[in-house]
Amino acid sequence: MKTQTALLSVSDKTGIVEFAQALAQRGVRLLSTGGTAKLLAQAGLAVTEVATHTGSPEILDGRVKTLHPKIHGGLLARRDSAEHLKTLEEHHIDRIDLLVVNLYPFRETIAKPDCTFADAVENIDIGGPAMLRAAAKNHGTPEGGVTVVIDPADYTRVLADIDGPNGQPSYGLRLELATKTYAHTAAYDGAIAAYLSSLAVAEPAQEQAPARNPWPRTLTIQANQEQVLRYGENPHQAAAFYVDQPVGAGLLGSYRQLQGKELSYNNIADADAAWECARSFTGTACVIVKHANPCGVAIGDSTLHAYQQAFKTDPTSAFGGIIAFNRPVDEATAQAISAQFVEVLLAPAYSQEALAIFAAKKNVRVLQVPQGDAHNAFDVKRIGGGWLVQTPDDYQVPQDSFKVVTQLAPTPEQMQDLSFAWKVAKYVKSNAIVFVGNNMTLGVGAGQMSRIDSARIASIKAENAGLTLVGSAVASDAFFPFRDGLDVVADAGATCVIQPGGSVRDDEVIAAANERGIAMVLTGARHFRH
Repeated sequence: MKTQTALLSVSDKTGIVEFAQALAQRGVRLLSTGGTAKLLAQAGLAVTEVATHTGSPEILDGRVKTLHPKIHGGLLARRDSAEHLKTLEEHHIDRIDLLVVNLYPFRETIAKPDCTFADAVENIDIGGPAMLRAAAKNHGTPEGGVTVVIDPADYTRVLADIDGPNGQPSYGLRLELATKTYAHTAAYDGAIAAYLSSLAVAEPAQEQAPARNPWPRTLTIQANQEQVLRYGENPHQAAAFYVDQPVGAGLLGSYRQLQGKELSYNNIADADAAWECARSFTGTACVIVKHANPCGVAIGDSTLHAYQQAFKTDPTSAFGGIIAFNRPVDEATAQAISAQFVEVLLAPAYSQEALAIFAAKKNVRVLQVPQGDAHNAFDVKRIGGGWLVQTPDDYQVPQDSFKVVTQLAPTPEQMQDLSFAWKVAKYVKSNAIVFVGNNMTLGVGAGQMSRIDSARIASIKAENAGLTLVGSAVASDAFFPFRDGLDVVADAGATCVIQPGGSVRDDEVIAAANERGIAMVLTGARHFRH
């Protein structure tokens, strides 16, 4: 059964005129509604309004226009059923072979700060989802069925199949587009459910923006499969990578792989940790990550300088690590990196000379991630039988909010190092201790059960790398519960410390800092990272 009749009714009119023109050139009859019909008519196309087709006018301010047997009968009749086709003939119902619909912009509407409850409700599409579900259900068999299109990106593929020997899209394409449609309508309904369940009052005012609770009673997560991975954290675990639609600018999910082997589960997880840390800096930064922890971070005059300083922190751990830059990578930096074994590189751009150097190392995964300031709306963690959901830890304590609590105040240079250390500590697994000096990490202690052990490990790391901690600055992601942790960093050579405060023994720790001649700053905010 060749494609004979198409119904087009879209909110997103990208490419719809050109698509309709191509359909008309292939002898396809066009049905349409409202603004879409007007647009097509203005383009000189012969288009039949749905109201004319059904013989029933739009009513209730357009709320009812496609909810009609001549629409849903044309969509739902099975093409392989003689009884269904006979019923269509008896009731003078034409088959609708192609449905092109995208829905009222509900999510875009509620995103507006002044969106009223009445505006939100009016942008809940009824006829559109009903048609989409009907068409998707009747995508049919290899012999024939309805093609449903929600995305302008699929117009070209549909036309190519119509031009094929069967005069209609293939069964494989129809099934794929039907699947895409159900995911789309599920996400749409999920957004409505999340909005309605987030209303903070039982009877919201119709003409004003209602108060909303940030945590809806119903949580819907929708993401598209980007890649089936070879395995998960370990070879016996299956895994896949899913991305939001759309991906916010600057987030890892928008990466483009320029070369190298396929990314693994651990590659992606570590790359995200490196990229998020790198893009948190305003200066030219390099971050080297191993097993989700920064093992070297530095700000430099150039990407080469930043890389050289970051690498010095822990050359052993940097072997086989993930390296992220927040600036374009040039030839000199590429030459330096190529001297070591690296798993993944991330940067907003690369010079042609840099790419030519990396091309000689075909296994190195080179990712380009666009710059941007988007953040995830929430973070999730799976637990047995449920989900933990929280807002992301994107809080940055303003430096003018730092509180000096010791007799000795940090110098401007020390305050700069403390700010740098505090930013790095946010990306280190708890318990986290970070020694820095002159805009580079000197020693990092991560993921220990006690803070004092993290402090000792950070000191050992610095010693192994041949770096001195004399005169260093130290950040602790949470408070020092006892003075012993402070004594360890002081013994190592630290002269200033930044930490959240909030312990019942703060006075004891502050007294210890005064005793050791250390300047201490409290932030009032912690950065646990589990």
